[in-house]
Amino acid sequence: MITAGLDKVEDVPVVEVPMSQIRDWDTFHDTFAQRLGFPDFYGRNMDAWIDCLTYADEDDGMRAITAGPGEVLTLQLEDCREFRSRCPEIYQALIDCAAFVNWPRIEQGARSILALSYH
Repeated sequence: MITAGLDKVEDVPVVEVPMSQIRDWDTFHDTFAQRLGFPDFYGRNMDAWIDCLTYADEDDGMRAITAGPGEVLTLQLEDCREFRSRCPEIYQALIDCAAFVNWPRIEQGARSILALSYH
């Protein structure tokens, strides 16, 4: 289980993501795969990123961190302002894909599972 960078705030799993490590798509996928414990077969594209996080409340082997019942997995994006300036395309894709993780759940009457926190 990945514990580095994982905190719980009022029963909410918070994963710190060092956005300063991200310079391009390769380092984006490296960073998220490492911080969230994506499986070895992770496809390193945004469709695969969405797949790994859509059921973050299920122990399905798609990540090392699982949110408990009623919890929301929060990705605390460290140094986000600099990341947004350095990688605007990747920044926008991250926001769009985080929203897409939650969309089918909400459509089915379930709660959101993923939140982004900018730090």
